[in-house]
Amino acid sequence: MLSQITRVLVVIGGINWGLIGLGMLMSKDWNVVNMILGGVPMLEAIVYVLVGLAAVKMILPR
Repeated sequence: MLSQITRVLVVIGGINWGLIGLGMLMSKDWNVVNMILGGVPMLEAIVYVLVGLAAVKMILPR
């Protein structure tokens, strides 16, 4: 179960970063996490921390 959550968070983070980069090239703001949670910065920060922790979990040996 934790591995599936980790994968989902990393995929969400990767897609978000890809959209941020693409948006920057097109002078747009396509930060999906910010679009969804922009009214609650603390919740947005928590999502970013969880995505980061998920990525760290994926690179550590089992």
